[in-house]
Amino acid sequence: MPQKNKSKSSSGTVQAAGPDSGKPPPETEPRASLDLQVIKSPSDPKKYRYIELSNGLRALLISDLSQTYCEEELETEEESKDSDGSIEVRKTKKKGSSEKQSAAALCICVGSFSDPEDLPGLAHFLEHMVFMGSEKYPAENGFDAFLKKHGGSDNASTDCERTIFQFDVQRKYFREALDRWAQFFICPLMIEDAIEREVEAVDSEYQLARPSDSHRKEMLFGSLAKPNHPMSKFCWGNAQTLKHEPKLKKINTYVRLREFWRRYYAAHYMTLTIQSRETLDTLEEWVREIFIKVPNNACVLIWDQSFDIVILFPVVPVRKIHALTISWALPPQGKHYRVKPLHYISWLIGHEGAGSILSMLRKRCWALALFGGNNETGFDQNTTYSIFSVSITLTDEGYQNFFQVVHLVFQYLKMLQKLGPQQRIYQEIQKIEANEFHYQEQTDPIEFVENICENMQLFPKEDFLCGDQLMFEYNPEVISRALALLTPERANLLLLSPEHEGHCMLKEKWFGTQYNVEDIPQEWSDLWAGDFPLNPDLLLPAENKFIATDFTLKTSDCPDTEFPVKIMDDSRGRLWFKKDKKFKIPKAYIRFNMLTPLIQESPENLVLFDIFVNILAHNLAEPAYDADVAQLEYKLVPGDHGLVIRLKGFNHKLPLLLNLIVDHLADFTAAPDVFSMFTEQLKKTYFNILIKPERLGKDVRLQILEHCRWSVIQKYQAIMKNLTMDDLMQFVTKFKAEMYVEGLVQGNFTSAESKEFLQYFVERLQFQPLKAEPPVLFRVVELPQKHHLCKVQSLNKSDANSEVTVYYQVLLSYDMHMEEPCFDFLRTKETLGYQVYPTCRNTSGVLGFSVTVETQATKFSTDFVENKIEEFLVNFGEKLTNLTDEAFQTQVTALIKLKECEDTHLGEEVDRNWFEVVTQQYVFDRLGKEIEALKQMTKAQLVSWFMQHRGAESRKLSVHVVGFGKEEKEQHGDDQTCLDPAEKTEDSTAKSSSYGEVSKLTFLPHSVSLTRANVITNIRAFTSSLTLHPYHKILS
Repeated sequence: MPQKNKSKSSSGTVQAAGPDSGKPPPETEPRASLDLQVIKSPSDPKKYRYIELSNGLRALLISDLSQTYCEEELETEEESKDSDGSIEVRKTKKKGSSEKQSAAALCICVGSFSDPEDLPGLAHFLEHMVFMGSEKYPAENGFDAFLKKHGGSDNASTDCERTIFQFDVQRKYFREALDRWAQFFICPLMIEDAIEREVEAVDSEYQLARPSDSHRKEMLFGSLAKPNHPMSKFCWGNAQTLKHEPKLKKINTYVRLREFWRRYYAAHYMTLTIQSRETLDTLEEWVREIFIKVPNNACVLIWDQSFDIVILFPVVPVRKIHALTISWALPPQGKHYRVKPLHYISWLIGHEGAGSILSMLRKRCWALALFGGNNETGFDQNTTYSIFSVSITLTDEGYQNFFQVVHLVFQYLKMLQKLGPQQRIYQEIQKIEANEFHYQEQTDPIEFVENICENMQLFPKEDFLCGDQLMFEYNPEVISRALALLTPERANLLLLSPEHEGHCMLKEKWFGTQYNVEDIPQEWSDLWAGDFPLNPDLLLPAENKFIATDFTLKTSDCPDTEFPVKIMDDSRGRLWFKKDKKFKIPKAYIRFNMLTPLIQESPENLVLFDIFVNILAHNLAEPAYDADVAQLEYKLVPGDHGLVIRLKGFNHKLPLLLNLIVDHLADFTAAPDVFSMFTEQLKKTYFNILIKPERLGKDVRLQILEHCRWSVIQKYQAIMKNLTMDDLMQFVTKFKAEMYVEGLVQGNFTSAESKEFLQYFVERLQFQPLKAEPPVLFRVVELPQKHHLCKVQSLNKSDANSEVTVYYQVLLSYDMHMEEPCFDFLRTKETLGYQVYPTCRNTSGVLGFSVTVETQATKFSTDFVENKIEEFLVNFGEKLTNLTDEAFQTQVTALIKLKECEDTHLGEEVDRNWFEVVTQQYVFDRLGKEIEALKQMTKAQLVSWFMQHRGAESRKLSVHVVGFGKEEKEQHGDDQTCLDPAEKTEDSTAKSSSYGEVSKLTFLPHSVSLTRANVITNIRAFTSSLTLHPYHKILS
């Protein structure tokens, strides 16, 4: 499929939004009808003002005052809210609440391309360091602590030519947060002691990225650029480049860091976007008062635009995958944003309908997926070049025929060059993008301002909100020039395959990627250099029948309700419905869960279910693709207990898409070669899951906690048992014969229309009711009142990354504001790793909380990390005990405000309600009840609860996934392998398979520092004697 336009924001109105006429939006750009300077969507009620400060900083002010929000409320209302990303607790909007977070984002047009040659990663490091206190607010973790105290969050990122900072917080504290945040750019401390410690966080971030094939491929591609081109720089930075080498070369990193800050963190490089429920005059006053103090050094950035690389690169990936990437380095295309030539080309290259590249490859069983275009990251699109790439996930057979795959791509491009740009197709894309912009949904303020502050660096002010999305003008000359550059002789081929292991003699410096540089075989180079023939089976897309044309808001046919109501309920299924009256857009969400106990009967059934869903998606890919590109999204999700079907988009043609899916489900077929293709692909998928420490850790933890849950390793073993086509078809027949279908419909449908959706399932599938009510959750074991430790070896011997999760099982859970102190102690002070977080967990209805640290075996042992987590929890308990009543009440108030936040778009409300439906709890006003419980909670209750579950009688489970490195060298002996009986596999299967290395767990002993822990070396033996909780739902 084509790369999507990057816009994820919603924006506002061209004119004041009035009643919806039901007419389609204009197909041409809306510029002529505007009086405002900034073009916005008719769905956006926000007001905008653009200002420039005397120091050169440019700002877009966004006033988010609803029409019903009176001045008296504006002056007296004090707080606002947004989601807390660290706590896995579902949130519901309190009735009558109209709170939103206030948010700000600042983009600096400088990034890793500006790194000095002798200090790679300095721009990224500086992004970390400015958080570490300022002259005005010197507390090292002060800004994060302030935000967490008042329900906020923050983040930052460094790209090739841009660095972005963003935060959100309750509105009452926005003015103070702005002032604290602005000190990053006015007077950061960046003390030397903090520099030494934060280098370790940067290094851990780099270590976590090293096993990623996408990062490795990008770094390899950059390393092959011309010498001294900024693309070849090592943008991540690590301990070697920022600490060890500078010491050897007598480079003072502290001095150089401050010099870099003074030179590049200058006001004239900066664009600022702020959004709050304040007047524009108030926001302007704040910005001028605070940000005028940002210095301006009047430097100008200049780049050498030379760029050149070579041709064919076989590469050894980390994952089990065959992947082909064909790339072209083009002149910068950003100046053509009004035409978007690469978006037009990627639409055609990535098309999946009849006559497309992927359609032909799928028919030959050569490819599973194709993505084409420019993903608009700083690496792909900047001031020195624009990358156009075609990335194809190959099957085993596709890998064997990869030159034919490349040739097919070249044939399609040659067809496009000969036919020239097609105005019909351009206008179709233009119409789809215009529809989406016209009826755009709101997004979280922090996401919105982040997107817009970057747009301010790229587009003139009138196009800040739409420049990354709308197709403004058809210009065939611009498109033809871009197409003419996509020729075989300018292409670079990266071919990833584990088959290259042992044959690649070169190694990329920073990520260690093994690769070769090879010439194209003469027969292919000669063919591509000449006038090779076109392929008559390759065609342009036909007219898209799924593009919506009716945008009328429907009149409700039932009483309005605050929560979903049950409108159908019998032995075959149940349907919940809620007509949207808040967001008032012609869109809808449809979700169904097809429940059956058949799936969990055996790991073989789970594998057959995965194969079934994959082939069903494959069968739908071509007929449903037009719906997908017309902004009708669908997803088939193989759940633990059933098949989940999710649809959303413009309601006009959404029923056609649902019927298409149900029809393919009812008439399911699978060719033998397609069955073989997906069976082999699933082997790779399971392998790729298991070699990731965080995924393996989750798999082990849930296998211990959830009774009768089959692990990914058990699924892996099952798929190696030569399952057949007959096995699959027998499974599908049983699946369709008996089930229970439960659904939720929300948005711009009537209840009568919604009932037809469930009726269509029943009529087309002709299934019988289940003989017993199916479980939608697992039963959970009751952990013993002592500490148990399960320590397993990572399944990727080239990966130093480890993960430690310390989990406490409780029956009642409180939000404890643990995130900021956890981050401060374990990451900032102890420098244990980049990913450090506490989590409230809901495991099949049984609550708990955990602390997770992702570290590296080259730095720390997992036992050492576990002891540090324990040290943190002891300190946290002391802080809770000493917490003043005022501080406790502040935390409670912040949590209440978080839970009272209004939904920014319909999808948030649907997600919350779907959680209640899919778990069959139906507590749609859950968060209102949680708010009332919070208001009743006392500090004494919180302290008592925490101490009770942290004492000697606590139900504690630690899961360690141990990476490979010098701190764990004593842990990796051959004699420490111990398999669950359920995890044993036939030797012949393991030996004959290239994937046998992940078909078992290696359990490890603890060190002397954890001698009190009871070590689990056989999961089934441990859990078989434990008491099981009954099926548990949280209903009050």
